[in-house]
Amino acid sequence: MAKTAAILLLFLLSILSSTTAEIKTLTIKSDARPMILFEKFGFTHTGHVTISVSSVSVSSSANAPNPSPSRLGFFLLSEESLLQVLLEIQQNPHFCVLDSHYIQHLFTFSDLSPPPLSRFNRSYPVSSPNEYSLFFSNCAPETRVSMGVRTEIYNLDRDDSKDYLSAGQTQLPSLYTIFSVLYLAFLGYWVFVCYTNKRSVHRIHLLMAGLLLFKALNLICAAEDKHYVKVTGTPHGWDVLFYIFQFIRVILLFTVIVLIGTGWSFLKPFLQEREKKVLMIVIPLQVLANIASVVIGETGPFIKDWATWNQVFLLVDIICCCAIIFPIVWSIRSLRETSKTDGKAARNLAKLTLFRQFYIVVIGYLYFTRIVVFALRTIAAYKYQWVSNAAEETASLAFYLMIFYMFRPVEKNEYFIFEEEDEEAAELALRDEDFEL
Repeated sequence: MAKTAAILLLFLLSILSSTTAEIKTLTIKSDARPMILFEKFGFTHTGHVTISVSSVSVSSSANAPNPSPSRLGFFLLSEESLLQVLLEIQQNPHFCVLDSHYIQHLFTFSDLSPPPLSRFNRSYPVSSPNEYSLFFSNCAPETRVSMGVRTEIYNLDRDDSKDYLSAGQTQLPSLYTIFSVLYLAFLGYWVFVCYTNKRSVHRIHLLMAGLLLFKALNLICAAEDKHYVKVTGTPHGWDVLFYIFQFIRVILLFTVIVLIGTGWSFLKPFLQEREKKVLMIVIPLQVLANIASVVIGETGPFIKDWATWNQVFLLVDIICCCAIIFPIVWSIRSLRETSKTDGKAARNLAKLTLFRQFYIVVIGYLYFTRIVVFALRTIAAYKYQWVSNAAEETASLAFYLMIFYMFRPVEKNEYFIFEEEDEEAAELALRDEDFEL
């Protein structure tokens, strides 16, 4: 049962995971897992898989018989064949997936050079376009495997050059370049707006400018990272810069949302104690989320704790998304209470309207990027994986445009422009108990 559960879990992970098949050199040490997922890749009709294994050693427990080398090996599994293999395993718990007719068999340890060399190196063409997962299977009970593995997975372009990005991700360098140019133009316009409205500029507007800058830098590094992986199979250090700018950008994004939600710098020059606690919770959690993101992106599903890091990232992201909503709700409730006593109904109604719209925009952004984008990534054909990335970046740009427009530094904010006759109508609106979230 344990073997079947592990196999089922790893197959499910193969559905959810999405990796770029850059050239990778991995080390497996004393691993007893029955299935190890290495890569998931979308092939065209000119796909190739090159696998090199070295320093192979197999050890069994004292009570277990010596394993047959044919019970340990590598194979490819397409998305269409996944359910068929799952059915075979469910019908026979002792079934070895290497015996399945639904897999594309690559090689077993029977093909290794005799000891002490114990190595193998071969390239395999993949002529049937599809999305495949590269697995190692250990069908020998109580057997541990150690080895060095080097994988090189790619498609050939028309000029016979290698493309190391999956068929659904080869458009990403161009996509990220386009959005980085848009954000740089956005930043230039924001600086112009701040310069022409110096008297209305607050510290929050400077933080917002920093957010745009690091978002643009993050996208530039993402474009370079994907470009070098696409052409050479390695990111040439751009992945390090990508993670650095992503870390700063995410911290700034959540901080800006929390500070705008509290009205800091825009409505008041201070933070209350509970609002400080939200920042003290959100920022360390985002540090943890970024560490999880680096582990997930740089290691891949072959490590034992890969699923755990995915769960950590998901849990932390949910907590942070919930936490940043509270300051907005507190501001709306505070404004409602204030409106009953300060006699400035029209101004308070304008502020309430502004923060309600901000609340709706934040909720919509979080819902779209966490749920709709995930759904697109799950249901889209492997050739169109880039669509989910395009949808996420488009939603992010729309979100930035809306909140930057709502809280732009202008001398007479349209939300606070009102006539004296509006005061009575505002008082009636504020008395209405339906004016809630």
